[in-house]
Amino acid sequence: MKNLIPSYVRVPVIFFIVFALVEYFIDSGEQPAFIEYPSVSLFLVLVLLILIAIEAIIGSLENVMYQTMDEASKARYVEAKNRLPEFKWLNKIYKSLTRSKPITQESDIIIDHDYDGIKELDNSLPPWWVWGFYVTIAFAAVYLIRFHIFDGKNQIEELAFEYEQAEKAIEEYKKTAKDLVDFNTVELLADAADLSNGKKIFETNCVVCHMADGGGGIGPNLTDEYWISGGGIKNVFKTVSEGGRDGKGMVAWKNSLKPSEIAQVSSYLLQFQGTTPAKPKAAEGDIWVDPDAEAAPDTEAETNTVAVDTTAVSSE
Repeated sequence: MKNLIPSYVRVPVIFFIVFALVEYFIDSGEQPAFIEYPSVSLFLVLVLLILIAIEAIIGSLENVMYQTMDEASKARYVEAKNRLPEFKWLNKIYKSLTRSKPITQESDIIIDHDYDGIKELDNSLPPWWVWGFYVTIAFAAVYLIRFHIFDGKNQIEELAFEYEQAEKAIEEYKKTAKDLVDFNTVELLADAADLSNGKKIFETNCVVCHMADGGGGIGPNLTDEYWISGGGIKNVFKTVSEGGRDGKGMVAWKNSLKPSEIAQVSSYLLQFQGTTPAKPKAAEGDIWVDPDAEAAPDTEAETNTVAVDTTAVSSE
């Protein structure tokens, strides 16, 4: 009994030792293991329940043991309990939170009921339990007012809102994460820094086949309007990334260049369009016309036609 440690100290200490060991031996990244792995949470809850059950059994056995002692043994037991000066302040806090009577004073609160030798104690409910019950009542009132009177967001609406915010965050991230680009989403770059980097990549990797002025050598001429695999930023990006014709075309640069770098060099080499190289290579492929560019004149023509027809009707 000299080294007796109160149960309200033993249970938390043992539980947090188990918790620390779980966190130490299970690699869960930045999140705690009990959040990352639900099975760990279940294990920790099970450990806590087992500890509480063990402490309850120990307390019951201790109570039974005390009741079977003679007066001299009871006196020694009480004396041993009082030999814990380091826990006196903690005992006071514990007693103030529970208002429970010690075993030595339980005779004062025994109710005059006897059920086959089993007697009942008239202990007060612990204040923490009472105030916890009051908190649940207050929580229920706030919940009722917020969700059933003022139509607060339910879980489904909150989830939809969080999805919406996440999509916005993803779109914002994509604006700065240039390496997420592919041939479906790539756009022609006009920023001087992008074009300058594209020029460096072109001079390092592409000059040997296309010449410094884009006139072509082993590779095709980049200054004319003929393209083997299609022109425009999307087609050029795909060709640079995936490579040219099987067996005799350009290699796939996606293995050595980042998507952002492919977008930069593709935007740069399109600057050769319409220029005059020193020794232009003969045209290869077919004339490529941007479908988006040719839609504009047709629309304008239709607009003019409608205007003429309207004028004619007005004249008549």
